[in-house]
Amino acid sequence: MEFNLIIAGVGGQGGLTLSRIIGNAAMFEDYRVRIGETLGMSQRYGSVLSYLRFGEHVYSPLIEEGEADLMLALEPVEALRNARFLGKESHAIINAYPIHTATTLVGKERYPELSEIRAAIERICPVDMLDFQREADKINPRTLGVVMLGYAYGKGLIPLKKDSLLEGIRLTLREKLWEINFRALERGIELAR
Repeated sequence: MEFNLIIAGVGGQGGLTLSRIIGNAAMFEDYRVRIGETLGMSQRYGSVLSYLRFGEHVYSPLIEEGEADLMLALEPVEALRNARFLGKESHAIINAYPIHTATTLVGKERYPELSEIRAAIERICPVDMLDFQREADKINPRTLGVVMLGYAYGKGLIPLKKDSLLEGIRLTLREKLWEINFRALERGIELAR
């Protein structure tokens, strides 16, 4: 078994924390885990990409183009920017909550319509696109990634046990954050039904 996950987002969305949660969950199941990161301006809404691979025989963190099993895109344009990792066997879960850059806000660049982003990714693989941020905001805005993780788990797209995901949260986050993140995971699972 080998599983390749891409987490694409912008700085401040918690993509790196999410990769740690999933990595810890996979290690809890005794998988070999490799995580690689490409950091843009991670504090200032720059692109942040995490490669996460786990399985029995995983040695490198890098994922070849077209080889991702799953993409969790915390920001829609970041899904487009990293679509090269998707193939026909992949699945993309996209947060339909745009984060505009300075250039799109002042009108120098056009932010694509969500329908355009969805259509472009759907030409490659199946897509689930929801406003996960709105759901996270009802619990805590910083639980976005965990809501999306719960959704992926609920859809059967992450080959890990729920207990392991809960353990990943415990191993990664401070104790005072456990409860809201357990709630976020449950909310994601509910959304998947």
